[in-house]
Amino acid sequence: MAAPELTRFSIVNPTQYAAYLVLALLAAAFKVRWSTDTGALPIYILFVLIAIAGMPVPQVMVLAGAAAMLECLRSYAGPRRVERMLFESAVVVLAVGMADLAIHQTHLGNARLIEAFRMVLTGVVFFVGYSFPRAFLESIEEKVSLGHLWRERYLWMMPHLAAAAVVAGVFEQANRALGSWQIPVLGLLVSYLVYRSYRLYAGRLEDRRSHAEEMASLHLRTIEALALAIDAKDETTANHLSRVQCYAMEIGKDLGLSEQEMEALRAASLLHDIGKLAVPEHIISKPGRLTPEEFEKMKIHPVVGAEILERVRFPYPVAPIVRSHHEKWDGTGYPDRLQGEQIPVGARILAVVDCLDALASNRQYRKAMPLDEAIGVVVREAGRSFDPQVVEVLARRYRELESMARARPAMEPVHLTPKAAPAGGQMVAPAAGFVEEGPANQSGAFLEKIAAARQEAQALFELAQTLGSSLSLNETLSVLAVRLRKLVPHDALAVYVRRDDVLVSEYVSGDSHRLFASLEIPMGQGLSGWVAENRRPILNGNPSVEPGYLNDETKFSTLHSALAVPLEGVQGVAGVLALYREARDSFTTDHLRILQALSSKLGLAIENALRFRQAESSATTDFLTGLPNARSLFLGLDAELVRCRSEQIPLTVVVCDLDSFKAINDEYGHLEGNRVLKAVAQSLKRQCRHYDIVARMGGDEFVAVLPGLSRIEAATRIERMRKMVTQEAQAETRLTMSLSVGWAQFPEDGQDAEALLSCADRVMYKAKRALRTEEAAKLPLHRPGWASTVQ
Repeated sequence: MAAPELTRFSIVNPTQYAAYLVLALLAAAFKVRWSTDTGALPIYILFVLIAIAGMPVPQVMVLAGAAAMLECLRSYAGPRRVERMLFESAVVVLAVGMADLAIHQTHLGNARLIEAFRMVLTGVVFFVGYSFPRAFLESIEEKVSLGHLWRERYLWMMPHLAAAAVVAGVFEQANRALGSWQIPVLGLLVSYLVYRSYRLYAGRLEDRRSHAEEMASLHLRTIEALALAIDAKDETTANHLSRVQCYAMEIGKDLGLSEQEMEALRAASLLHDIGKLAVPEHIISKPGRLTPEEFEKMKIHPVVGAEILERVRFPYPVAPIVRSHHEKWDGTGYPDRLQGEQIPVGARILAVVDCLDALASNRQYRKAMPLDEAIGVVVREAGRSFDPQVVEVLARRYRELESMARARPAMEPVHLTPKAAPAGGQMVAPAAGFVEEGPANQSGAFLEKIAAARQEAQALFELAQTLGSSLSLNETLSVLAVRLRKLVPHDALAVYVRRDDVLVSEYVSGDSHRLFASLEIPMGQGLSGWVAENRRPILNGNPSVEPGYLNDETKFSTLHSALAVPLEGVQGVAGVLALYREARDSFTTDHLRILQALSSKLGLAIENALRFRQAESSATTDFLTGLPNARSLFLGLDAELVRCRSEQIPLTVVVCDLDSFKAINDEYGHLEGNRVLKAVAQSLKRQCRHYDIVARMGGDEFVAVLPGLSRIEAATRIERMRKMVTQEAQAETRLTMSLSVGWAQFPEDGQDAEALLSCADRVMYKAKRALRTEEAAKLPLHRPGWASTVQ
């Protein structure tokens, strides 16, 4: 091509040129492309190559430049659109000029083979001129290697452009041979229409095939998800399903099952236990052997499973396999007592595989057997429980199948997207140190959530049974602390019991237990006091606001979040349950929900335990004075006698009686008399050692048990006690009174409680009579047959 040729533009064959131009512009305007697996080429390039083969290059450059600009105008909507259109046009014009140089290499010869080679060369040269400038610009814009980008994005075009150049050469040869360009153009258009029709038809077939595959995949994923959910409730894992399916499918292949039978076996291996949805949880989770009645209930699961799956209408026989997977070869299985080959082959395979998996897996009622021992059990059941042919395949390949099952990835559960917890439902109390609740942790595997729900229900059921089975408050709260930790993780636990208008710590465990055990929280104050007063829970509150250690440097705790709920009984709030953790905002609304489910039951249990404690205390404690009563006295005195007899030490029993107490009641009233009795009781308690027994026998009579005193020490202590009690009681009540005292000592004066009390009682009454006859006398204490009174 000479330079002057480019400067002289004249249209040769204007009709033919106009047709080529229109076709190229239409292809560019409608973005008609030749699609491949790697990319798509604009169809207008084919008309450019046809024009190169039979027209002057200036006309071809105009055609190519116009088509490139229009194609860019239709396809590119980014910034600098004009510059992009000019660049694309220039690239195509450059490629046309380079291709024209290649197609006019006449020295190569005119033979048809050489002609074909020249057209291939033209296509390759056009490819170089078309691809390198574009790749160069993109490498600069994206700052990547030119060679790498060119290979990745453009190299695939080379064979397609070479083929397009050959088609252009054929088109030009046909044009010359027929003497008319219209026929080849018409043929080309018809060929393209046929090609497009084929592509559309093939595309629809591909879409249908993809849709069918997607539906089949969706179907299988649905089965797998349902099976995983069922097994999660049964406390098994995805590994169990994967293992059973792997064994079953491989044995099915070995036995030559048809495609329909294989698909049925694939689904049944995942869904064979779906009927366990109809079996109560306590039977499925029972750690021991089932009773005959429980086993009868368990036997319904194949029937229920088959009825569920019949509604799915699988295109292959899944329900019969599920119904019969517990049938036995000799006809002793269930539910239909089928035998031999009456049992579907899929069910026979599943029965053997499921048995082996059960034996080789840990269950609630036993540990897993080694695989070699488990296969031995299965082999011994061949011909009785299992199909001998299936057992033979399993026994021959069980090691290989186990390796395949271990290498096969378990079915991965889908993870839920974390979402923020909904706001609301919280009351901010200024004095409670309430802090804003963080988002609830709602992420996690759906299998874990299903299993956790089952475990939560079981744990709550067991805890509720425990709370209702014991009247001992300490025992109840100890069990609560142990079992609650599994449901709601915490670092410390405190149960505060309401006594009048104060919350007193009844049970504390975990970190900072000494600190919380010392707290007495007024109603309405602090975190727990606010919860009890308002009967509303607090989530992620601040533990340091509890009265008793707020702003007290000596009382420091590392705990930073608290979950507290009121414990309500029949008579109102019985107390508060508070859990503490070191991390901030560590409790969730799920934790709060669990505590609220327990709170009413725990409140009633605490109320009942407190009533029982009060009744138990009333049986051994005098209601008026708070001292042990007569029943408790005899129990304590008998125990002390056993100890003193064993250790060979003396034991002194002292009986005290108020003189003229009836006159005090008659003159001042019974309320004043009760006040006198309380004053005497408290004074007696103060005068005795902490391990001495001081009890009220009844009326105005008190008994003290003093172990370890010699006779002289006993006389001295009793005299001092008599004087001090009389003085303190008179000072507190401002009434004149006297106290008669008698005492006896083990072993000299008696060997048992009744003898010692009787002896001391006689001495005390002798002192009373002496007081009546010798009111002014002050007689000294000596032997136990004598007592004295002080006015």
